[in-house]
Amino acid sequence: MSSVSRSSSRNVNTASTWSDKENKQFEQALALYGEATPDRWHKVSRAMGGSKTADEVRRHYEILDGDVKLIIDGRIPFPNYNTQGAWN
Repeated sequence: MSSVSRSSSRNVNTASTWSDKENKQFEQALALYGEATPDRWHKVSRAMGGSKTADEVRRHYEILDGDVKLIIDGRIPFPNYNTQGAWN
């Protein structure tokens, strides 16, 4: 059973569910297609195999970008991940 993530807890009703695999594909596609890429969201969607539409991809990015900005601004505490043994 794969875990899924919601893009943001404050947008639960509007965010689609993303699997770990889709999130990884999303990250890899973003690394390929920077902000100046024409039709960026369509290209990211295609790189993900079309499992998400260009609009879903763009919205996912906007939500994550907003969350990162809130963390950087100190409005949300940085997540305290348990990484003990993660690299062993």
